[in-house]
Amino acid sequence: MAILGLDYGEKRIGVALANSEGLLVIPMTIIERTREKADLDKVLALVEGYEVERIIVGLPLSLDGAIGKQAEEALAFSKALSRHIKIPVDMWDERYSTVDAESLFLDAGMKREKRRERRDAMAAAIILQDYIDNKKAHQD
Repeated sequence: MAILGLDYGEKRIGVALANSEGLLVIPMTIIERTREKADLDKVLALVEGYEVERIIVGLPLSLDGAIGKQAEEALAFSKALSRHIKIPVDMWDERYSTVDAESLFLDAGMKREKRRERRDAMAAAIILQDYIDNKKAHQD
């Protein structure tokens, strides 16, 4: 079983995967957004293919914690996903995840084009890792 992390953006959905123990989080791919139904179908195919037991969707709150347009869209996508699947779909505060992903790539000396290709999947991995770390911290 696995946990799927999603960074829901305006043009793309970053995808990351973790084993159920949260020992390994991998940035996987991006989904180029088209229509909601097609986007949902692609996520559902990943859920089925990787035997996902939970989905974490990044919630892009503004810096002051308010819910803006982008967060409303992520919430709507999460609700639509919940209606089409029988596993839990949770939202997780993703402030700075894309900035953190970009920073990791810059530190590694990655060229701009490569960064752009991989940024959303890495942001999804950062969101998922933060979720897992938080859950582990509260279990101890």
